[in-house]
Order: sequence, then structure tokens, then C-alpha cells
Amino acid sequence: MSTRTTSLSPPPLKRRRISPPKASSPTSPRPSTIPKISQPETTTHSRSTSLRIYSWNINGIAPYLNQQRSITSFFPTTSATPKSTTRPSSLSLRACFRRWAFPHIVCLQEVKIAPQDTSSQTSVRRVVNDPLSDDDDTTAVHRLYDAHFNLPRDKHNATGFGGKVYGVCMLVRRDIATALKVRIPDWDLEGRVQILELPKHALVVLGVYAVNGTTNPYRDPATGKVVGDRHMRKRRFHEELRHECARYEDHGWNVIIAGDINISQTPLDSYPQLRMGRDHVLNRTHFRDCFIKGKEEGGLGMRDSFREIRGEERKFSYRPRERAWGEGMDRVDLVLVSQGVKLKDADILDTEDERGTSDHVPLCVEIETASAGIAEE
Repeated sequence: MSTRTTSLSPPPLKRRRISPPKASSPTSPRPSTIPKISQPETTTHSRSTSLRIYSWNINGIAPYLNQQRSITSFFPTTSATPKSTTRPSSLSLRACFRRWAFPHIVCLQEVKIAPQDTSSQTSVRRVVNDPLSDDDDTTAVHRLYDAHFNLPRDKHNATGFGGKVYGVCMLVRRDIATALKVRIPDWDLEGRVQILELPKHALVVLGVYAVNGTTNPYRDPATGKVVGDRHMRKRRFHEELRHECARYEDHGWNVIIAGDINISQTPLDSYPQLRMGRDHVLNRTHFRDCFIKGKEEGGLGMRDSFREIRGEERKFSYRPRERAWGEGMDRVDLVLVSQGVKLKDADILDTEDERGTSDHVPLCVEIETASAGIAEE
């Protein structure tokens, strides 16, 4: 079950403090401690294996929840007609998972489910495990998923479309679901961050939908008073997220951030060009100060997995639907890993088919981890 932390006073960071924006918003108190972890389990049957993580800004999960009927279902049935309870593979999350060889963790952003909409949450839990065909084995734990949600609860900054804005969902394969914990930080009221703790691997995975910097107003979540704009809030979000990651590293965890960061870092990551407005430049610099620069410079020294594996290869994760494919795109979705993570592979599934109904394509990473029982697909 997802849990929210309620008290927070983290240990001091041995890092250069980044000055907060002039109009920083009030935040809820932070949890006082992170549970101290033991070393990863080492048993006689432990082995080095892979953990595969996918991330996708799905831009609305509703199209994937409809139970579409096959055309044959409209034909008259006879006693010889076999009955099938399976769902078609089109617009099917489970079809995506099978195509991706059933990854261990899938982080979804912008699911756009209202917090009171428990029906859609139940549907997600059902469709990710519904068999695609009669030979789709849904009895094996390495093909079944548990779903965890963080949906917006900010009454002043996440009110559009009846609350169907933002929202993140983390789908975790059941063979790694033992002894895990999913946290929702109290400073995130917009449904943007989930924190998955995997103590057996000394690993924490943060599924993130970062704030998009705009000049739209940002309101104090408690009073509704305008205290800045969304550029300001984005930089504050960077600081909160960096602080969360640093506390885990200080307690011995390796850290992975996976999601839509809403930042293109270099000209290599945008076509035809980077956004160069003053606030966009500030946001980009602030992001690099927080996450990419080394610890001696006040950052986290995290590695951009795609660039580390793929070098200067040009692939993009944001593919807007209002433009023809290839006319404008950005690499704003990232998987960042801390220095202790053993990276094996990383890629962006940069095709129209993988984009589905979204305006983003999925990205993936494979890391090496000591395991006492992760099943390989």
C-alpha cells in the first residue's frame, strides 16, 4: 500500500545549499528519518541479475482501460464457439508489458485519474493483469503487477478537468514486491512523485512527473494566494526532489529517478532547438546544479543513463501530436542513476507505435543487481 510520511527533519546534508527561489511556497513538514537499511541479502543462492525499469508519460490512462469487444463478439454463438475472457492487444497495457518482456517496474506519468475515482484505479489493477490470450500465463508472479498511485490533492493548483490532471502510477512486478515500501512525500500535493524502496537491493526508485515551467500562477496550497509562477515552483520542486534523493544516499541507498523531467539538457536533446527564454535557461541550469553536477559542487552527481550508454545518439521522448512525426521533438524524459548503480543498458522506444495515444514514448533502463529470487522472463 502507498504510504505518506508525516514528520520530517532530515539529517544535514554535506553539500552546498542551493538558494531557494524568492517566492518559495510553504511546504508540509518532512519525515524525520528514513528507515536504516541493512546490506543487500547475500545467500548461497544469490546471483547477479538484471532489474529492468520502464518509464512512460502516458498522457491519460483512460484509453487503456476500455474493455474493447472483438468484432467476432457480435456474431451469433453456437455450442461449438469457444468462450474467451481475454482482452484484445490494441490499447492494452498488458500488451505493452509483454512486448517489453514484462519489466520489473513501470513508472507512468500523467495518468489523469481524479483522486476520488476509485473505479479507474481498480480498472488499472485489473487490466495490467488481464490475460491477452489463452496462452498468457497470469499465474506466474513474474507476469503479474501491483499498482500504486499518487494522485493530486492540491485544491488550488490541480483543479482542472475535475481533478483529472497530473498523477503518477507505479506498477511493480509481484516477484519483487516482497518487503518493498512505496512512499509519497508530503511536500508533493500535485501527484508527481512516488518513492519505491527495495531494501534487499539497497535501491530506491523515484517515479517522477516534474513540474513544467510556465508563467502560469502558482498558489499557496493552504491559502490559495498567488505566491509565484510555475517556473518558480519547478525550481522548488528540483530542490525538494534533490533533498529527498540526498537523504537516501546518506543512508546507504542507491537512487534511480525515472520519469518526465520536463527539461531538455543540451541542443542534442531538442529539435529544431532548445527553448532559450530566460526562465527556461534558469530551469535547465538549476536542474543540472541539483542533479548532474558532482557532490563537490553541491549536486548529486547522477548519471544520465541514455547518454552514458548511447553517447551522442539522437532519440527523443516527447513527440507532440499536433506536429507531423519528426517536425519537433525533445528528450525531456530521463532515467538518472546514482554513482553506485551498475548500468547495463538504456534506450528510448522512439517510434509512433510505441507512442500509442500519448505524446511521449517510453524509455527503459537495465541495471545489474544482486538478487535472491528475481525471475527472468
